[in-house]
Amino acid sequence: MTSRRGTLLIVDYNLSRVADVIHMADYADRRYNMATILIRANPTQLDHGLCDHVIALDPLAPDFAEAAYEALSPWCDSIRGGIVFSDNAVQSGAALLERLGLDADSAALALGAFSKLEYRRAEARYREVLQAQRVMVPDCVPITSLVELQQFAETHPEGFVIKPSCEGNNRGVVMVKGGDDLPRVLDEVAPYLAGGVICEQTIPYRREFSFDGLGSLSFITEKVSASGRYPVEVAQIIPARVNQTERETLRRAGSLANWLVGQRDGPFHNEIKLSDDGRVAAVVEPNRRPAGMKIWTLANMVYGVDFYHLWIDAVLGDGFKPSTLEARCHAATVMLGVKNDCWFVPSDVPGSRKPFVEALAETAYRHRLPEGALRPNEFAWLSQERRFVAAMPKDNGDFVACACVSLHAGSADIRDIVSTLRECWTEALERALSPALPATSSRSERTGSPLRTFA
Repeated sequence: MTSRRGTLLIVDYNLSRVADVIHMADYADRRYNMATILIRANPTQLDHGLCDHVIALDPLAPDFAEAAYEALSPWCDSIRGGIVFSDNAVQSGAALLERLGLDADSAALALGAFSKLEYRRAEARYREVLQAQRVMVPDCVPITSLVELQQFAETHPEGFVIKPSCEGNNRGVVMVKGGDDLPRVLDEVAPYLAGGVICEQTIPYRREFSFDGLGSLSFITEKVSASGRYPVEVAQIIPARVNQTERETLRRAGSLANWLVGQRDGPFHNEIKLSDDGRVAAVVEPNRRPAGMKIWTLANMVYGVDFYHLWIDAVLGDGFKPSTLEARCHAATVMLGVKNDCWFVPSDVPGSRKPFVEALAETAYRHRLPEGALRPNEFAWLSQERRFVAAMPKDNGDFVACACVSLHAGSADIRDIVSTLRECWTEALERALSPALPATSSRSERTGSPLRTFA
């Protein structure tokens, strides 16, 4: 049904990954002259424009693998490889690839990469092995009622975390401390009860990282999260600032997580907390998919390696994969919010105002960075719909924009840059939304050097 050399199968994706699907489909076309088939529940008109063929099937349906196999029968002889690109499809998609006779990471073990509860149960089965490798295994139980919540609270007076069993995007995570109003806590997670909610012992480590990569190629990303009741991710930084001991501890914990969820050749994004002495780690959650928050985009900026291309090469059995990665700069994805609670839509910002350009210039000025040291790489509004945005975000939906920047100055700490940029952004956005407030003078006006325009 196609005059091309073959077909690449893409099983599902999260809505925020549209550009990544386009990127991979384009690469499969240009490099391998391959058509692409996308399987997705309730595909939209947008989906039909992403790939050559689209099949409407829900990867969470009990009979997904068999139904998809039947739907793919016209292409079975042409399919050369497949990738699973969403948490919802991690198990059923792997089962489909196995059914098609394609290389795939284990379907039998994949549930641990979708269900946080199943992963904790897998850890519990190997508790002695993990503890021998200095990997903490937190207590974890499912809860369905206030009574069960109270029972867990009684056995963990030091505090704990309550969160959905199978929800991504950092939604619904609540830190609970001794004396908190438990009925109110249960109300906060009520929208997730139908899909499962778990209580989990607090991991007593402050620093959080992720072990990211594809197959045997890995790197470590540093996560910056908000403090307090809602530990929302506000930035991701590559490369992580870790010493050799810390790096080995994170690599060991991340690799063990991959073993437990059956990852071998495919992508992974394992979130890990690290003790202050760098010798003990605890896995927050594993993922058998590329990292969110543009982490693979950052990796390309820092290491000069396109992991999306490598993924396609890997499943099609072609291409060169480097054995090591060498950083040439620092890069960060930064979530950008609002200064005060408000209703917001990007069209509220006058076309003549460029708050991100202002914020970037002010950040460079405050840190006395040389010209060209702080570079914008991507900026995007998260929604084009008018919505209420809280100044104190509870999840990653409570931001208005996301940006990727790179730092090319050895003496500066990109974590400080991220903090300043987020502060300068809210100030610049507030000025843009208040016509009476003038824009700050740009860095070019202060130093006499030009600033690259960036929308």
